[in-house]
Amino acid sequence: MNFEAFLPNFNTVSFGTIFRKLLLLSICLCCISGVIAQATVAENSNETLIIENAPDQEVISFAKNVVVKQNARGVLVFGGDAIIEGEISGDVATIGGSIIQKQDAKIMGDVIVIGGSYKPESRSPIRAPGRETLVYAGYEEELRSYAKNPSLLLSPQFSWGFLIQRIFSLIFWFVLGFLLTLVSPGAVSRAVTRYRVAPVNVFLFGAAGFLLTTIGVITSVAVFPGFISGLLSLMAFVSIILAYVFGRVVMQVSIGKWILRLFNPDSKPSETFAILIGALFWTLLLSLPFVWVIALFVLFAASVGLVLTVRKNSHWNPA
Repeated sequence: MNFEAFLPNFNTVSFGTIFRKLLLLSICLCCISGVIAQATVAENSNETLIIENAPDQEVISFAKNVVVKQNARGVLVFGGDAIIEGEISGDVATIGGSIIQKQDAKIMGDVIVIGGSYKPESRSPIRAPGRETLVYAGYEEELRSYAKNPSLLLSPQFSWGFLIQRIFSLIFWFVLGFLLTLVSPGAVSRAVTRYRVAPVNVFLFGAAGFLLTTIGVITSVAVFPGFISGLLSLMAFVSIILAYVFGRVVMQVSIGKWILRLFNPDSKPSETFAILIGALFWTLLLSLPFVWVIALFVLFAASVGLVLTVRKNSHWNPA
């Protein structure tokens, strides 16, 4: 796996622009399935979609190769290649596929490739000046498989690689939980108490905060300029991830102590053993087909809720 970035003019690169475009790609993939293009289609087979003339349309395709013969406004392909023979007035992007620009083809917008490569047949491809080209080569086959069978995202296939990944995840979260409780035992203990006293309040606050943050990021992408929306999105992403790390450790300690009390209610549970049991519990739960989606949302909601319900005093009463 390697990373390549080809920039026509390095001084024109805008992090916010690229971040915003990648976020818009993700939103499209989550909200749209199939192909959206009211265009003149010459051929629509199981493997290839050929567009003759669609100058005002965005072509979005899943698990198919797209060939643009004449014109299109923009192209987004997930799990297939984009072959440009004519002119694209906007952006061309692929996830799990490559972009092939023919000899006399024109791409006036940005080129974004995730899990593939950019292959212009000409040594000097026809591009609009100042446009960015972002290429990340890696996981192409996996992304193609997900496009052809989206249920693989919700139902991971068991393999030795998957088992090893789960073991490393268990070790990582156990070590991280141990270090966090060692460095800041008071904060973890108070968070565990808040969750134990009022889990519904914590979850509702967190779910609302998580959804509002997501809506806010999407709104900023649509309203603000690229640099501002990119910065806001990055800040929101970092905040959510930090909250998730803290919240997951708290949830590990909480569920670990609860399980230990079930087997031995008369003794005080070991903090270290509780972290290990909790890490094992969440690792197993996040490995179950389809269930892991709900479990992950619960973790995110609880994590954000634990941060939002922090108070200056150590005693926290439920509403």
